[in-house]
Amino acid sequence: MANDDRPLKILYLAVEVVPFAKTGGLADVAGALPKAIRALGHDVRVAMPRYGRVDVEKFGLKPLLASVSVPMDERSEQAAILQGSIGSGPAETPVYFVEHARYFDRQGIYMYPDDAERFIFFSRAALETCRALDWQPDVIHCNEWHTALVPNWLKTVYRDDPFFAHTATVYTAHSLEYHGLFGYRVLEIAGLAELGFIAHPDLAPDLNEVVDMMARGLLFADIINTVSETYAREILTPEFGQRLDPLLRDRRDRLFGILNGIDTELYNPATDPHIAAQFDVNSLNRRPANKAALQEEAHLPVRPDVPLIAYIGRLIDQKGLDLITTIADPLLQHAGCQLVVMGTGERKYHEMLNALAARYPEQAAVFLTFNRPLEQRIYASSDIFCMPSQFEPCGLNQMVAMRYGCVPVVRAVGGLADTVTDYDPVTNEGNGFSFRAYDAMALYTALVRAAETYRHRDVWRQLLRRCMTADFSWDRSAARYLDLYYRALATRRPGLRSLNDYGVVKHKA
Repeated sequence: MANDDRPLKILYLAVEVVPFAKTGGLADVAGALPKAIRALGHDVRVAMPRYGRVDVEKFGLKPLLASVSVPMDERSEQAAILQGSIGSGPAETPVYFVEHARYFDRQGIYMYPDDAERFIFFSRAALETCRALDWQPDVIHCNEWHTALVPNWLKTVYRDDPFFAHTATVYTAHSLEYHGLFGYRVLEIAGLAELGFIAHPDLAPDLNEVVDMMARGLLFADIINTVSETYAREILTPEFGQRLDPLLRDRRDRLFGILNGIDTELYNPATDPHIAAQFDVNSLNRRPANKAALQEEAHLPVRPDVPLIAYIGRLIDQKGLDLITTIADPLLQHAGCQLVVMGTGERKYHEMLNALAARYPEQAAVFLTFNRPLEQRIYASSDIFCMPSQFEPCGLNQMVAMRYGCVPVVRAVGGLADTVTDYDPVTNEGNGFSFRAYDAMALYTALVRAAETYRHRDVWRQLLRRCMTADFSWDRSAARYLDLYYRALATRRPGLRSLNDYGVVKHKA
């Protein structure tokens, strides 16, 4: 879509941002995309809560606003605003930290009984901070359910506010798995009680009797997107739509998919300080030293001839751990490989993987932790990266693995399908191995194919080169997000006058 190329003012809202706080991929995106857009000449500013874990001195945070009044229900709460930054040079991006001791002075980020109130406060505080700074955003980019009420507010509470009269919203659903479901009280806290529940005729009845934060973001944003083209198509179906597919189908003309990128400065084997031997695509002869170092660290025999398979991520069903644990014994018994797992999750998988390592002490090692230096050593050392997800909106791990020369084996869903092309031995094309059916035998077959291909060293080196030369930087994706911002401005709906315009009706609790 053509745009007028004028510089934009963009407020980027996220409740976790690398390097300040992270539990998942949202933080990686929030720490990288704003910098990439800033480098293109636009005034991007990020806002996030200042949790107790965010050390003011470590990150050099400075006081910006001593007090910002934030409407909450029939009262006002006061927020202090600190300022830090991410990036450097032309990409240096301001980050506004919303500080409130009762809501955010905690070590954790999520899973508190007052999460709805906490993130309503954060989102409203971010809007009021713009007013206090007299900085009028052209676009507010909201992420996940935590900030999903902002598009709703701009169509209602701020409908007649001249400060936000020309502000458009873009809402990114990184995963439809977590809606943010709450009771009617949340509407009172958010100042939306007059509107009541909203009811979409094709949604399940129980979703029309709760406050579904994500549904409101999807419904009221000027443009919505998710984090890969394939996932944007998948969520229009009942299989992947997490019961929101009827609403998404209604808004499909405003739904787009943009593949996430990765931070290529952070994940760079040529400069990575955490790996035994730095390397790039032109010095692959240095890479085996990393494998030997990891095998020693994991107390596995140092065997360059044995394919080393890695899994890094949450140990949960959605990531395909049931498939991995089902085929682990026959894989280690018959495929002549080693396995390294790093992550935390469900207790049953902790126990199963520890038992596996005990049964195969010379073939399997398990690290029940999340540790970035170890993560990068595993990427730089392993030959094969296993990612058999039930669903995967985008996935960053497979991109990082490829950048480090670790060939992915994935289930062809979501962003995995968009980034990994199945290797064809006839044409010698492809950059990994993939399978479609969510089935243990399908995963086993793909891993065996990869392990056998590993033994053909010339073919494998060509695979590594294709992996490492793929462009997963944010540059291309940032340009596509800019297009969405201009599109949102061009198609922005005015303040809400009737819910009928949105294909829904309102009803009281």
